[in-house]
Amino acid sequence: MAAGSGGRDGGTSERLALAGMLFAVSMTFIDQTIVSIAAPSIIRELGLSAGAMQWVVNAYLLALAAFFALGGRVSDILGHKRVMLVGTVVFVAASALCGAVPAGGAAEAWLISFRAVQGLGAALMFPAALAVVVEVFPVERRGRALALFFAVAGGLTAIGPILGGWLTSWTWRAIFWVNVPVAVVALVLTFLARIRNTPRPEPIDWPGAVLVAAGMGLSVLGLQQAAVWGWGSAATWGCIVGGLAVLVLFVLAELRSRDPLITMQVFADRAFSADNAVLFFAMMSFVPVFFFASVYAQVALGYSANEAGLYLLVFFAGFGPASQVGGRILDQRGARPAMLLGTVVGAVGFAGWAAKITDLSLGAQWMWIVLAGAGIGLLLTPASTDAVNRAIGRSYGEVTGITQTVRNYSASVSLAVLGTVLLHTAANRITDTLEQHGLPPQAARNTAEQITKSLTGPSTGGSAASGVDAGLLAALRADFAAANRPVLYGMAAALAVAFLCALWHPGTRITAEGGADRSRPGARPAGREPEREG
Repeated sequence: MAAGSGGRDGGTSERLALAGMLFAVSMTFIDQTIVSIAAPSIIRELGLSAGAMQWVVNAYLLALAAFFALGGRVSDILGHKRVMLVGTVVFVAASALCGAVPAGGAAEAWLISFRAVQGLGAALMFPAALAVVVEVFPVERRGRALALFFAVAGGLTAIGPILGGWLTSWTWRAIFWVNVPVAVVALVLTFLARIRNTPRPEPIDWPGAVLVAAGMGLSVLGLQQAAVWGWGSAATWGCIVGGLAVLVLFVLAELRSRDPLITMQVFADRAFSADNAVLFFAMMSFVPVFFFASVYAQVALGYSANEAGLYLLVFFAGFGPASQVGGRILDQRGARPAMLLGTVVGAVGFAGWAAKITDLSLGAQWMWIVLAGAGIGLLLTPASTDAVNRAIGRSYGEVTGITQTVRNYSASVSLAVLGTVLLHTAANRITDTLEQHGLPPQAARNTAEQITKSLTGPSTGGSAASGVDAGLLAALRADFAAANRPVLYGMAAALAVAFLCALWHPGTRITAEGGADRSRPGARPAGREPEREG
Protein backbone atom coordinates (compact mmCIF):
# COMPACT_ATOMS: atom_id res chain seq x y z
CA MET A 1 0.00 0.00 0.00
CA ALA A 2 1.35 3.38 -0.88
CA ALA A 3 1.00 5.98 1.75
CA GLY A 4 1.18 9.05 -0.38
CA SER A 5 -1.25 10.45 -2.89
CA GLY A 6 -2.00 13.66 -4.72
CA GLY A 7 1.62 14.35 -5.64
CA ARG A 8 2.89 14.11 -2.06
CA ASP A 9 6.47 12.89 -1.84
CA GLY A 10 6.47 9.17 -0.92
CA GLY A 11 9.34 9.55 1.51
CA THR A 12 7.55 12.36 3.35
CA SER A 13 4.38 10.27 3.57
CA GLU A 14 6.35 7.32 4.91
CA ARG A 15 7.96 9.48 7.58
CA LEU A 16 4.65 11.05 8.58
CA ALA A 17 3.03 7.62 8.79
CA LEU A 18 5.89 6.27 10.93
CA ALA A 19 5.75 9.32 13.21
CA GLY A 20 1.98 9.01 13.59
CA MET A 21 2.20 5.34 14.49
CA LEU A 22 5.00 6.04 16.97
CA PHE A 23 2.97 8.70 18.76
CA ALA A 24 0.03 6.29 18.93
CA VAL A 25 1.87 3.27 20.34
CA SER A 26 3.99 5.43 22.66
CA MET A 27 0.92 5.72 24.88
CA THR A 28 0.63 1.95 25.24
CA PHE A 29 4.30 1.53 26.18
CA ILE A 30 4.35 4.38 28.68
CA ASP A 31 1.18 3.11 30.35
CA GLN A 32 2.82 -0.23 31.13
CA THR A 33 5.05 1.43 33.74
CA ILE A 34 3.71 4.90 34.52
CA VAL A 35 0.78 3.79 36.72
CA SER A 36 2.96 1.88 39.18
CA ILE A 37 4.89 5.07 40.00
CA ALA A 38 1.69 6.95 40.81
CA ALA A 39 0.25 4.05 42.86
CA PRO A 40 0.95 5.54 46.33
CA SER A 41 -0.80 8.81 45.43
CA ILE A 42 -3.78 6.98 43.90
CA ILE A 43 -4.14 4.73 46.96
CA ARG A 44 -3.92 7.72 49.31
CA GLU A 45 -6.45 9.92 47.51
CA LEU A 46 -9.02 7.28 46.52
CA GLY A 47 -8.62 5.06 49.57
CA LEU A 48 -7.91 1.93 47.52
CA SER A 49 -6.43 -1.20 49.03
CA ALA A 50 -3.09 -2.54 47.78
CA GLY A 51 -4.98 -5.45 46.20
CA ALA A 52 -7.31 -3.10 44.33
CA MET A 53 -4.33 -1.09 43.11
CA GLN A 54 -2.73 -4.26 41.83
CA TRP A 55 -5.88 -4.83 39.77
CA VAL A 56 -5.65 -1.30 38.38
CA VAL A 57 -2.23 -2.32 37.01
CA ASN A 58 -3.25 -5.84 35.96
CA ALA A 59 -6.58 -4.98 34.28
CA TYR A 60 -4.75 -3.16 31.50
CA LEU A 61 -2.29 -6.01 30.92
CA LEU A 62 -5.03 -8.66 31.06
CA ALA A 63 -7.17 -6.93 28.44
CA LEU A 64 -4.12 -6.37 26.28
CA ALA A 65 -3.22 -10.07 26.36
CA ALA A 66 -6.80 -11.24 25.81
CA PHE A 67 -7.62 -9.10 22.78
CA PHE A 68 -4.36 -8.78 20.81
CA ALA A 69 -5.21 -11.64 18.43
CA LEU A 70 -8.68 -10.24 17.78
CA GLY A 71 -7.26 -6.75 17.24
CA GLY A 72 -4.83 -8.00 14.62
CA ARG A 73 -7.51 -9.90 12.68
CA VAL A 74 -10.02 -7.05 12.84
CA SER A 75 -7.40 -4.65 11.46
CA ASP A 76 -6.93 -6.87 8.41
CA ILE A 77 -10.69 -7.04 7.81
CA LEU A 78 -11.66 -3.42 8.43
CA GLY A 79 -8.38 -1.87 7.31
CA HIS A 80 -5.28 -1.08 9.32
CA LYS A 81 -5.65 2.69 9.28
CA ARG A 82 -9.30 2.58 10.37
CA VAL A 83 -8.70 0.19 13.27
CA MET A 84 -5.63 2.15 14.36
CA LEU A 85 -7.78 5.30 14.54
CA VAL A 86 -10.59 3.51 16.40
CA GLY A 87 -8.13 1.95 18.84
CA THR A 88 -6.49 5.31 19.49
CA VAL A 89 -9.83 6.99 20.20
CA VAL A 90 -10.94 4.15 22.52
CA PHE A 91 -7.61 4.27 24.34
CA VAL A 92 -7.53 8.03 24.85
CA ALA A 93 -11.20 8.21 25.86
CA ALA A 94 -10.61 5.54 28.49
CA SER A 95 -7.46 7.40 29.62
CA ALA A 96 -9.42 10.62 30.11
CA LEU A 97 -12.09 8.75 32.09
CA CYS A 98 -9.42 7.11 34.26
CA GLY A 99 -8.14 10.58 35.09
CA ALA A 100 -11.68 11.73 35.88
CA VAL A 101 -12.41 8.94 38.38
CA PRO A 102 -14.64 10.28 41.19
CA ALA A 103 -13.71 9.80 44.82
CA GLY A 104 -15.92 7.50 46.84
CA GLY A 105 -17.17 3.94 46.74
CA ALA A 106 -17.34 3.75 42.94
CA ALA A 107 -13.67 4.71 42.46
CA GLU A 108 -12.30 1.16 42.49
CA ALA A 109 -14.74 -0.28 39.93
CA TRP A 110 -14.48 2.86 37.77
CA LEU A 111 -10.69 2.83 37.57
CA ILE A 112 -10.33 -0.92 37.03
CA SER A 113 -13.05 -0.94 34.34
CA PHE A 114 -11.61 1.90 32.31
CA ARG A 115 -8.09 0.51 32.66
CA ALA A 116 -9.45 -2.65 31.01
CA VAL A 117 -10.99 -0.51 28.25
CA GLN A 118 -7.57 1.10 27.82
CA GLY A 119 -6.13 -2.37 27.30
CA LEU A 120 -8.80 -3.14 24.69
CA GLY A 121 -7.98 0.10 22.84
CA ALA A 122 -4.28 -0.75 22.90
CA ALA A 123 -5.00 -4.27 21.61
CA LEU A 124 -6.82 -2.73 18.63
CA MET A 125 -4.33 0.07 18.06
CA PHE A 126 -0.95 -1.63 18.33
CA PRO A 127 -1.22 -4.44 15.75
CA ALA A 128 -2.98 -2.06 13.35
CA ALA A 129 -0.28 0.63 13.80
CA LEU A 130 2.52 -1.87 13.23
CA ALA A 131 0.70 -3.22 10.16
CA VAL A 132 0.46 0.34 8.78
CA VAL A 133 4.25 0.71 9.04
CA VAL A 134 4.75 -2.68 7.38
CA GLU A 135 2.45 -1.76 4.48
CA VAL A 136 3.79 1.76 3.99
CA PHE A 137 7.47 0.75 3.79
CA PRO A 138 8.68 -1.59 1.03
CA VAL A 139 10.36 -4.75 2.21
CA GLU A 140 13.89 -3.53 1.38
CA ARG A 141 13.51 -0.56 3.80
CA ARG A 142 11.18 -2.16 6.29
CA GLY A 143 13.90 -3.38 8.64
CA ARG A 144 15.32 0.08 9.30
CA ALA A 145 11.85 1.60 9.67
CA LEU A 146 10.73 -1.00 12.20
CA ALA A 147 14.09 -0.76 13.98
CA LEU A 148 13.31 2.91 14.65
CA PHE A 149 9.74 1.97 15.58
CA PHE A 150 10.79 -0.60 18.19
CA ALA A 151 13.76 1.44 19.46
CA VAL A 152 11.68 4.54 20.15
CA ALA A 153 8.61 2.67 21.38
CA GLY A 154 10.67 0.38 23.61
CA GLY A 155 12.66 3.28 25.01
CA LEU A 156 9.44 4.99 26.01
CA THR A 157 8.79 2.19 28.51
CA ALA A 158 11.71 3.52 30.53
CA ILE A 159 10.31 7.04 30.27
CA GLY A 160 7.22 5.93 32.19
CA PRO A 161 8.80 6.12 35.67
CA ILE A 162 10.42 9.49 34.94
CA LEU A 163 7.31 11.01 33.41
CA GLY A 164 5.12 9.41 36.08
CA GLY A 165 7.18 10.88 38.89
CA TRP A 166 7.15 14.36 37.35
CA LEU A 167 3.41 14.35 36.57
CA THR A 168 2.45 12.87 39.93
CA SER A 169 4.17 15.78 41.67
CA TRP A 170 1.39 17.90 40.11
CA THR A 171 -1.49 15.40 40.23
CA TRP A 172 -1.61 11.65 39.63
CA ARG A 173 -4.56 12.21 37.28
CA ALA A 174 -2.13 13.80 34.82
CA ILE A 175 -0.56 10.40 34.09
CA PHE A 176 -3.80 9.57 32.24
CA TRP A 177 -4.55 13.02 30.85
CA VAL A 178 -1.11 13.27 29.21
CA ASN A 179 -2.34 10.73 26.65
CA VAL A 180 -4.84 13.23 25.24
CA PRO A 181 -2.37 15.62 23.51
CA VAL A 182 -0.24 12.64 22.43
CA ALA A 183 -3.29 11.04 20.79
CA VAL A 184 -4.20 14.31 19.05
CA VAL A 185 -0.71 14.50 17.52
CA ALA A 186 -0.96 10.85 16.42
CA LEU A 187 -4.32 11.44 14.75
CA VAL A 188 -3.18 14.62 12.98
CA LEU A 189 -0.01 12.96 11.64
CA THR A 190 -2.02 9.95 10.46
CA PHE A 191 -4.38 12.15 8.46
CA LEU A 192 -1.51 14.22 7.04
CA ALA A 193 0.22 11.04 5.84
CA ARG A 194 -2.85 10.25 3.69
CA ILE A 195 -2.57 6.55 4.39
CA ARG A 196 -5.04 4.56 2.32
CA ASN A 197 -7.35 2.20 4.18
CA THR A 198 -7.58 -1.19 2.47
CA PRO A 199 -10.28 -3.35 4.08
CA ARG A 200 -10.68 -7.02 3.18
CA PRO A 201 -14.29 -7.90 3.99
CA GLU A 202 -14.30 -11.38 5.52
CA PRO A 203 -16.28 -12.98 8.34
CA ILE A 204 -14.89 -12.65 11.86
CA ASP A 205 -14.50 -15.90 13.77
CA TRP A 206 -16.34 -14.80 16.91
CA PRO A 207 -16.28 -18.24 18.62
CA GLY A 208 -12.52 -18.29 18.07
CA ALA A 209 -12.24 -14.75 19.43
CA VAL A 210 -14.11 -15.76 22.60
CA LEU A 211 -11.94 -18.87 23.05
CA VAL A 212 -8.61 -17.08 22.62
CA ALA A 213 -9.68 -14.20 24.86
CA ALA A 214 -10.86 -16.60 27.57
CA GLY A 215 -7.78 -18.79 27.28
CA MET A 216 -5.29 -15.93 27.32
CA GLY A 217 -7.19 -14.06 30.02
CA LEU A 218 -7.50 -17.06 32.36
CA SER A 219 -3.90 -18.24 32.02
CA VAL A 220 -2.43 -14.74 32.35
CA LEU A 221 -4.67 -14.11 35.37
CA GLY A 222 -3.28 -17.23 37.04
CA LEU A 223 0.28 -16.13 36.34
CA GLN A 224 -0.36 -12.58 37.56
CA GLN A 225 -2.04 -13.71 40.77
CA ALA A 226 0.43 -16.49 41.61
CA ALA A 227 2.34 -14.16 43.94
CA VAL A 228 -0.90 -13.31 45.78
CA TRP A 229 -2.70 -16.67 45.77
CA GLY A 230 0.49 -18.75 46.00
CA TRP A 231 1.81 -21.40 43.61
CA GLY A 232 0.17 -24.09 45.72
CA SER A 233 -3.28 -22.53 45.33
CA ALA A 234 -6.00 -24.37 43.43
CA ALA A 235 -7.14 -21.00 42.03
CA THR A 236 -3.69 -20.32 40.55
CA TRP A 237 -3.42 -23.67 38.78
CA GLY A 238 -7.10 -23.72 37.92
CA CYS A 239 -6.66 -20.49 35.96
CA ILE A 240 -3.38 -21.50 34.32
CA VAL A 241 -4.36 -25.06 33.38
CA GLY A 242 -7.93 -24.04 32.51
CA GLY A 243 -6.66 -21.23 30.30
CA LEU A 244 -4.20 -23.51 28.51
CA ALA A 245 -6.97 -26.08 27.96
CA VAL A 246 -9.18 -23.40 26.39
CA LEU A 247 -6.27 -22.36 24.15
CA VAL A 248 -5.93 -25.98 22.98
CA LEU A 249 -9.65 -25.95 22.14
CA PHE A 250 -9.06 -22.68 20.27
CA VAL A 251 -6.33 -24.25 18.11
CA LEU A 252 -8.53 -27.28 17.32
CA ALA A 253 -11.44 -24.99 16.43
CA GLU A 254 -9.26 -22.82 14.20
CA LEU A 255 -8.02 -25.84 12.26
CA ARG A 256 -11.64 -26.68 11.41
CA SER A 257 -12.86 -23.13 10.78
CA ARG A 258 -13.46 -21.87 7.21
CA ASP A 259 -12.61 -18.30 8.27
CA PRO A 260 -10.28 -18.68 11.26
CA LEU A 261 -9.22 -15.86 13.54
CA ILE A 262 -5.64 -17.09 13.13
CA THR A 263 -4.59 -19.05 10.04
CA MET A 264 -2.66 -21.88 11.67
CA GLN A 265 -0.93 -22.83 8.42
CA VAL A 266 1.36 -19.83 8.90
CA PHE A 267 3.14 -21.90 11.58
CA ALA A 268 4.05 -24.43 8.88
CA ASP A 269 6.65 -21.87 7.79
CA ARG A 270 9.65 -22.91 9.88
CA ALA A 271 11.11 -19.41 9.76
CA PHE A 272 7.88 -17.91 11.16
CA SER A 273 7.80 -20.47 13.98
CA ALA A 274 11.49 -19.88 14.74
CA ASP A 275 10.96 -16.10 14.82
CA ASN A 276 8.15 -16.47 17.34
CA ALA A 277 10.14 -18.93 19.45
CA VAL A 278 13.02 -16.43 19.58
CA LEU A 279 10.59 -13.67 20.56
CA PHE A 280 9.02 -15.84 23.27
CA PHE A 281 12.29 -16.56 25.07
CA ALA A 282 13.87 -13.15 24.40
CA MET A 283 10.84 -11.33 25.82
CA MET A 284 11.33 -13.25 29.07
CA SER A 285 14.32 -10.95 29.48
CA PHE A 286 13.22 -7.74 27.78
CA VAL A 287 9.82 -6.90 29.26
CA PRO A 288 10.41 -7.96 32.91
CA VAL A 289 13.77 -6.18 33.10
CA PHE A 290 11.93 -2.86 33.50
CA PHE A 291 10.16 -4.07 36.63
CA PHE A 292 13.10 -5.86 38.24
CA ALA A 293 15.67 -3.17 37.45
CA SER A 294 13.36 -0.39 38.65
CA VAL A 295 12.71 -2.13 41.97
CA TYR A 296 16.41 -2.99 42.35
CA ALA A 297 17.44 0.62 41.72
CA GLN A 298 15.00 1.97 44.29
CA VAL A 299 15.54 -0.66 46.99
CA ALA A 300 19.17 -1.75 46.67
CA LEU A 301 20.67 1.48 45.33
CA GLY A 302 18.32 3.81 47.21
CA TYR A 303 17.32 5.73 44.08
CA SER A 304 14.16 7.76 43.74
CA ALA A 305 11.58 6.74 41.14
CA ASN A 306 12.94 9.36 38.72
CA GLU A 307 16.52 8.20 39.27
CA ALA A 308 15.39 4.60 38.71
CA GLY A 309 14.05 5.69 35.34
CA LEU A 310 17.46 7.11 34.47
CA TYR A 311 19.03 3.81 35.57
CA LEU A 312 16.82 2.04 33.02
CA LEU A 313 17.93 4.46 30.31
CA VAL A 314 21.42 2.90 30.54
CA PHE A 315 19.82 -0.25 29.11
CA PHE A 316 18.55 1.80 26.17
CA ALA A 317 21.98 3.26 25.53
CA GLY A 318 22.70 -0.18 24.11
CA PHE A 319 19.21 -1.02 22.89
CA GLY A 320 18.62 2.02 20.68
CA PRO A 321 21.78 1.95 18.51
CA ALA A 322 21.74 -1.86 18.33
CA SER A 323 18.15 -1.76 17.05
CA GLN A 324 19.35 0.26 14.07
CA VAL A 325 22.18 -2.20 13.46
CA GLY A 326 19.75 -5.11 13.72
CA GLY A 327 17.45 -3.46 11.19
CA ARG A 328 20.29 -2.98 8.71
CA ILE A 329 21.44 -6.59 9.13
CA LEU A 330 17.86 -7.69 8.47
CA ASP A 331 17.63 -5.61 5.28
CA GLN A 332 21.00 -6.80 3.98
CA ARG A 333 21.36 -10.39 5.23
CA GLY A 334 18.08 -11.45 6.80
CA ALA A 335 16.92 -12.17 10.34
CA ARG A 336 19.00 -15.22 11.29
CA PRO A 337 22.45 -13.55 11.64
CA ALA A 338 21.00 -10.69 13.71
CA MET A 339 19.08 -13.05 15.99
CA LEU A 340 22.14 -15.25 16.56
CA LEU A 341 24.36 -12.26 17.34
CA GLY A 342 21.72 -10.60 19.52
CA THR A 343 21.03 -13.65 21.67
CA VAL A 344 24.76 -14.17 22.32
CA VAL A 345 25.44 -10.50 23.15
CA GLY A 346 22.33 -10.31 25.33
CA ALA A 347 23.11 -13.52 27.24
CA VAL A 348 26.65 -12.28 27.96
CA GLY A 349 25.29 -8.90 29.05
CA PHE A 350 22.70 -10.29 31.47
CA ALA A 351 25.19 -12.80 32.91
CA GLY A 352 27.78 -10.04 33.46
CA TRP A 353 25.10 -7.82 35.01
CA ALA A 354 24.18 -10.65 37.37
CA ALA A 355 27.83 -11.06 38.42
CA LYS A 356 28.10 -7.34 39.28
CA ILE A 357 24.63 -6.85 40.79
CA THR A 358 25.88 -6.91 44.40
CA ASP A 359 28.46 -4.18 43.78
CA LEU A 360 25.69 -1.59 44.32
CA SER A 361 27.43 0.69 41.88
CA LEU A 362 26.28 1.77 38.43
CA GLY A 363 29.94 2.25 37.54
CA ALA A 364 30.54 -1.48 37.94
CA GLN A 365 27.40 -2.48 36.07
CA TRP A 366 26.87 -0.07 33.18
CA MET A 367 28.93 -1.94 30.59
CA TRP A 368 26.98 -5.14 31.15
CA ILE A 369 23.64 -3.30 31.20
CA VAL A 370 24.49 -1.70 27.85
CA LEU A 371 25.45 -5.12 26.43
CA ALA A 372 22.18 -6.63 27.67
CA GLY A 373 20.23 -3.85 25.96
CA ALA A 374 22.28 -4.17 22.78
CA GLY A 375 21.56 -7.89 22.57
CA ILE A 376 17.80 -7.35 22.78
CA GLY A 377 18.02 -4.47 20.32
CA LEU A 378 19.88 -6.58 17.77
CA LEU A 379 17.29 -9.36 17.72
CA LEU A 380 13.93 -7.68 18.38
CA THR A 381 13.39 -5.94 15.04
CA PRO A 382 14.71 -8.81 12.87
CA ALA A 383 12.59 -11.45 14.63
CA SER A 384 9.44 -9.31 14.62
CA THR A 385 9.83 -8.02 11.06
CA ASP A 386 10.77 -11.37 9.55
CA ALA A 387 7.66 -12.89 11.14
CA VAL A 388 5.43 -10.13 9.75
CA ASN A 389 7.04 -10.39 6.30
CA ARG A 390 5.85 -14.01 6.16
CA ALA A 391 2.19 -13.06 6.49
CA ILE A 392 -0.16 -15.14 4.36
CA GLY A 393 -2.08 -13.04 1.85
CA ARG A 394 -0.75 -9.74 3.30
CA SER A 395 -2.51 -10.42 6.62
CA TYR A 396 -0.06 -8.18 8.44
CA GLY A 397 -2.48 -7.39 11.26
CA GLU A 398 -3.09 -11.08 11.91
CA VAL A 399 0.59 -12.02 12.24
CA THR A 400 1.31 -8.87 14.24
CA GLY A 401 -1.44 -9.96 16.63
CA ILE A 402 0.26 -13.35 16.89
CA THR A 403 3.72 -11.94 17.60
CA GLN A 404 2.40 -9.45 20.15
CA THR A 405 0.37 -12.16 21.88
CA VAL A 406 3.51 -14.31 22.07
CA ARG A 407 5.48 -11.39 23.52
CA ASN A 408 2.88 -10.50 26.14
CA TYR A 409 2.31 -14.10 27.19
CA SER A 410 6.05 -14.64 27.55
CA ALA A 411 6.33 -11.52 29.71
CA SER A 412 3.52 -12.78 31.97
CA VAL A 413 5.20 -16.16 32.40
CA SER A 414 8.57 -14.56 33.11
CA LEU A 415 7.24 -12.00 35.58
CA ALA A 416 5.42 -14.73 37.48
CA VAL A 417 8.29 -17.23 37.59
CA LEU A 418 11.18 -14.81 38.10
CA GLY A 419 9.11 -12.76 40.53
CA THR A 420 8.63 -15.88 42.64
CA VAL A 421 12.36 -16.59 42.46
CA LEU A 422 13.10 -13.03 43.60
CA LEU A 423 10.63 -13.16 46.49
CA HIS A 424 11.77 -16.59 47.68
CA THR A 425 15.49 -15.78 47.47
CA ALA A 426 15.09 -12.35 49.09
CA ALA A 427 12.93 -13.74 51.91
CA ASN A 428 15.48 -16.46 52.70
CA ARG A 429 18.43 -14.07 52.71
CA ILE A 430 16.62 -11.41 54.76
CA THR A 431 15.47 -14.07 57.24
CA ASP A 432 19.08 -15.11 57.81
CA THR A 433 20.15 -11.48 58.28
CA LEU A 434 17.36 -10.77 60.79
CA GLU A 435 18.23 -13.90 62.75
CA GLN A 436 21.85 -12.74 62.90
CA HIS A 437 20.54 -9.46 64.38
CA GLY A 438 18.77 -11.31 67.17
CA LEU A 439 15.21 -11.99 65.92
CA PRO A 440 13.72 -15.44 66.67
CA PRO A 441 13.46 -17.65 63.54
CA GLN A 442 9.67 -17.43 63.10
CA ALA A 443 9.57 -13.70 63.72
CA ALA A 444 12.47 -13.25 61.30
CA ARG A 445 10.64 -15.25 58.62
CA ASN A 446 7.39 -13.30 59.08
CA THR A 447 9.19 -9.96 58.99
CA ALA A 448 11.19 -10.99 55.91
CA GLU A 449 8.03 -11.94 54.02
CA GLN A 450 6.38 -8.64 54.92
CA ILE A 451 9.44 -6.70 53.75
CA THR A 452 9.71 -8.52 50.42
CA LYS A 453 6.01 -8.16 49.66
CA SER A 454 6.11 -4.44 50.43
CA LEU A 455 9.17 -3.96 48.23
CA THR A 456 7.69 -5.65 45.17
CA GLY A 457 4.10 -4.44 45.41
CA PRO A 458 2.42 -1.78 43.25
CA SER A 459 3.59 1.00 45.56
CA THR A 460 7.27 0.06 45.55
CA GLY A 461 9.56 2.73 46.83
CA GLY A 462 12.84 3.20 48.55
CA SER A 463 11.28 4.17 51.86
CA ALA A 464 9.95 0.74 52.76
CA ALA A 465 12.63 0.29 55.38
CA SER A 466 12.79 3.80 56.75
CA GLY A 467 13.56 4.05 60.46
CA VAL A 468 15.69 0.88 60.41
CA ASP A 469 19.20 0.86 61.89
CA ALA A 470 21.69 1.98 59.21
CA GLY A 471 23.79 -1.19 59.49
CA LEU A 472 20.76 -3.45 59.20
CA LEU A 473 19.37 -1.38 56.31
CA ALA A 474 22.66 -1.78 54.41
CA ALA A 475 22.53 -5.54 55.01
CA LEU A 476 18.91 -5.74 53.81
CA ARG A 477 19.77 -3.80 50.65
CA ALA A 478 22.67 -6.17 49.99
CA ASP A 479 20.34 -9.16 50.51
CA PHE A 480 17.82 -7.76 48.05
CA ALA A 481 20.58 -7.05 45.51
CA ALA A 482 21.85 -10.62 45.79
CA ALA A 483 18.31 -11.94 45.32
CA ASN A 484 18.27 -10.29 41.88
CA ARG A 485 21.26 -12.36 40.74
CA PRO A 486 19.32 -15.57 39.92
CA VAL A 487 16.71 -13.41 38.17
CA LEU A 488 19.32 -11.96 35.81
CA TYR A 489 20.93 -15.36 35.31
CA GLY A 490 17.47 -16.65 34.43
CA MET A 491 17.20 -13.93 31.78
CA ALA A 492 20.60 -14.92 30.39
CA ALA A 493 19.44 -18.54 30.26
CA ALA A 494 16.28 -17.54 28.39
CA LEU A 495 18.43 -15.83 25.75
CA ALA A 496 20.58 -18.95 25.50
CA VAL A 497 17.43 -20.91 24.62
CA ALA A 498 16.50 -18.15 22.15
CA PHE A 499 19.90 -18.73 20.51
CA LEU A 500 19.00 -22.40 19.94
CA CYS A 501 15.68 -21.29 18.44
CA ALA A 502 17.53 -18.91 16.11
CA LEU A 503 19.72 -21.81 14.95
CA TRP A 504 16.51 -23.58 13.93
CA HIS A 505 15.65 -20.74 11.53
CA PRO A 506 16.15 -22.06 7.96
CA GLY A 507 18.12 -19.01 6.88
CA THR A 508 15.73 -17.77 4.21
CA ARG A 509 14.56 -14.20 3.84
CA ILE A 510 11.88 -12.29 1.97
CA THR A 511 13.21 -10.02 -0.77
CA ALA A 512 10.07 -8.85 -2.61
CA GLU A 513 6.46 -7.99 -1.90
CA GLY A 514 3.59 -10.41 -2.29
CA GLY A 515 1.18 -12.66 -0.48
CA ALA A 516 0.49 -16.34 -0.14
CA ASP A 517 -2.55 -18.26 -1.24
CA ARG A 518 -4.68 -19.05 1.82
CA SER A 519 -6.21 -22.06 0.11
CA ARG A 520 -3.03 -24.12 -0.10
CA PRO A 521 -1.49 -25.15 3.24
CA GLY A 522 2.23 -24.55 3.14
CA ALA A 523 1.98 -22.44 -0.01
CA ARG A 524 4.93 -20.18 -0.71
CA PRO A 525 3.94 -16.48 -0.83
CA ALA A 526 3.40 -15.54 -4.43
CA GLY A 527 5.70 -12.89 -5.82
CA ARG A 528 8.08 -13.01 -2.85
CA GLU A 529 11.51 -14.46 -3.39
CA PRO A 530 12.86 -16.41 -0.42
CA GLU A 531 16.62 -16.69 -0.58
CA ARG A 532 19.38 -17.97 1.65
CA GLU A 533 20.71 -15.39 4.05
CA GLY A 534 24.22 -14.14 3.46
